[in-house]
Amino acid sequence: MRHQYQDLIAIFNRTFLASHNTQLVKGNDEPIYLPATINQPHHNIVFAHGYFASALHEISHWLVAGPARRLLEDFGYWYCPDGRDQATQLQFEQVEITPQAIEWALAVSCGFKFNVSSDNLDGWQSDRAKFQQQVHLKVMQLINEGFNARTTMLLDALADFYGSAGLSASCFDYPNMKPVLLENV
Repeated sequence: MRHQYQDLIAIFNRTFLASHNTQLVKGNDEPIYLPATINQPHHNIVFAHGYFASALHEISHWLVAGPARRLLEDFGYWYCPDGRDQATQLQFEQVEITPQAIEWALAVSCGFKFNVSSDNLDGWQSDRAKFQQQVHLKVMQLINEGFNARTTMLLDALADFYGSAGLSASCFDYPNMKPVLLENV
């Protein structure tokens, strides 16, 4: 199956533009979340360079963010760019566990391959297997306890469009998942 970012934009916008005044937008540079302003009537989730995986990742951050954070640029989170030291990288990965677990669920609903991302090519390299395990544990928790309403809406819309079955633990093949850095996704 071919995964085109235009389909993801259409699905997301059909699901959330009217109800949450939020749209998914292809960007030409780094991803960013921009809340609505007087000059920009919609909240924009801008993903990088038309990459399908980037769109899924940025959407997952929006799905995690609560109402107050969705009014702040980049949800008010700190971001330290590539080249992080050990302490900063470990802190970054802790913040990324839930968004990447949701991203994995979104990817499964699309029939799209998911890879955990440490996003630190020029910095300290963590234990990727441990990070992957933490993301896996979180997605299993979400499968068991349920996703929030917005995530469920999008999972259902993606499953409907891509013809995928419902999510279950068996969809997340942790032992056979081969982690790679997300370079050109």
